[in-house]
Amino acid sequence: MDEGNPIAYTVLETGVPVMSSDEQQVGSVHHVVAAPEKDIFHGLVLSTSGGRRFVAAADVAALHEHRVDLSIDAAGAAELPAPGGAAPVFSEDPGATSTWSHWVNRLSGRKDWHRDG
Repeated sequence: MDEGNPIAYTVLETGVPVMSSDEQQVGSVHHVVAAPEKDIFHGLVLSTSGGRRFVAAADVAALHEHRVDLSIDAAGAAELPAPGGAAPVFSEDPGATSTWSHWVNRLSGRKDWHRDG
């Protein structure tokens, strides 16, 4: 199989085969997980026979036009987690006074701050 030229994550297409380090096809690209405005590649969501799986960027060895290579073997790929959704968003009232009790409450998860979402 011709893997094609090396590419950036920004042009990786859906459906490209994903290969383990022991040359087994473990799935195909479902979509890229990235923060393109900051040029951060987080990883890939794969379509596999067991459903969708997330592979972190650290486990992606190479991206090519017609193939993605992982640095983990097929057994490791079978243990990949399902995608978990977006990162949590936290907000804080900018008008709140930064008192000692405010920071203690914030660090301990008490009620003067809240989690959105």
